[in-house]
Amino acid sequence: MPKPSSTVDQLSWSFLPFTALNLQQLYDLLHVRCQVFIAEQVAFQDLDYKDQDAWHLLGRDAQGVLQAYVRVLPPGLAYAEPSIGRVAVMQAMRGTGAGWELMRHAMAETDRLWPGSAIRIGAQAYLQKFYEGCGFNVVSEPYLEDGIPHLTMLYPGKAQAVESATV
Repeated sequence: MPKPSSTVDQLSWSFLPFTALNLQQLYDLLHVRCQVFIAEQVAFQDLDYKDQDAWHLLGRDAQGVLQAYVRVLPPGLAYAEPSIGRVAVMQAMRGTGAGWELMRHAMAETDRLWPGSAIRIGAQAYLQKFYEGCGFNVVSEPYLEDGIPHLTMLYPGKAQAVESATV
């Protein structure tokens, strides 16, 4: 993954289960998800009752404004493997490396909770190269989700990635 810019270095990160979120954090993360996924993309049902079982990664700038967000789902909730989804970076932070840093933190936290486990994602197809840069591989044909082309992608997990790199 590329080295983050100095702008991204200004983000502070929190990784919390749903039950540890306070009302302001919940409101902030829903605001970011609505801005990125509904206002900028396509109207869809964002609230799917998976948040309560998820972990939430929040990246705030020096003023405390939420700029980057992702949720991590445990194995069995969306896929057999843990899953990273709702990856959102506010428009002003795009191109700064915030997305790379967000995924780096999300993947590290996922590995902390489920050591060595593979991670499966449903990625918007136009972000294929970005996720490949994070170590994910395409494992499906393109499909439409909410009218947007997607791909299922898999990160093999640290144990498998190290093993295949040494073979």
